[in-house]
Amino acid sequence: MSSHDPQMLKGVLALLLLHELAREDSYGYSVLAHLQSRGFDDLGEGTVYPALTRLENSGLAESYLRRSETGPARKYYRLTEAGRAELGHRTSSWHALVEAVDRVLDRPIQTPLPPKE
Repeated sequence: MSSHDPQMLKGVLALLLLHELAREDSYGYSVLAHLQSRGFDDLGEGTVYPALTRLENSGLAESYLRRSETGPARKYYRLTEAGRAELGHRTSSWHALVEAVDRVLDRPIQTPLPPKE
């Protein structure tokens, strides 16, 4: 089981959810299961469902009910046009941040770190 820094994950969760919903309309548990299968196994329903609600409340996603063959109707989410635009913006920002961090981390450390006491 991998563990991600909660603050870092909080910073990219909306980007991950926007990306998942851009792939296809989906319901909360399906999005959660897909993210967990991609290495975010420390994500839980208590994180994903409120984040989907925030996307909906901010106009980046909208929801609708779809009948299920195995039980009650499920609440599906899809991106709005504003959500697609936000996905583009956040993706560009993410790549710029990763490049900047890599430029710092790729520099060799010149002096050894002092020993911990």
